[in-house]
Amino acid sequence: MKPSVYVETSVISYLTGRPSRDVIVAGRQALTIEWWGTCRVCFDVFVSALVVTEAEDGDPTAVQRRLVAIEGIPSLTVSDEAKFLARQMVTGGPIPKEYPEDALHIAVCALNGIDYLVTWNCTHLANATIRRQVERFLEKAGFACPIICTPEELMEA
Repeated sequence: MKPSVYVETSVISYLTGRPSRDVIVAGRQALTIEWWGTCRVCFDVFVSALVVTEAEDGDPTAVQRRLVAIEGIPSLTVSDEAKFLARQMVTGGPIPKEYPEDALHIAVCALNGIDYLVTWNCTHLANATIRRQVERFLEKAGFACPIICTPEELMEA
């Protein structure tokens, strides 16, 4: 059985975005393309209805590229329980109230027993300080925390 990975929307955006002149963005795009092409097969890959909704937002051409990229990937349900857990994470937990979607990505993973949440959101998700707070929060709530990381961190050595 392969480990499971939830692909958050930022990864899809880096995968399908127009090549950037910004060196950091270009590096992330290259790493994402490499991970998607070579490492993704080592995992059971999932998205959620939230990822689909976020992928549908914006420029129609970019939307089409994102939707094609996630076509055929199983989509996890955003349950009422996930919404409740996410609300708890923003009202009394580690995720800022201005970013409830970030908490919802985590909650969907926790409720579905996902092993890894892969993201380029290094502000509220793949952030060492926030990760530890999320782990503690989910442990107290009785859930295992997915390993929250970037595609680069999830590449085989």
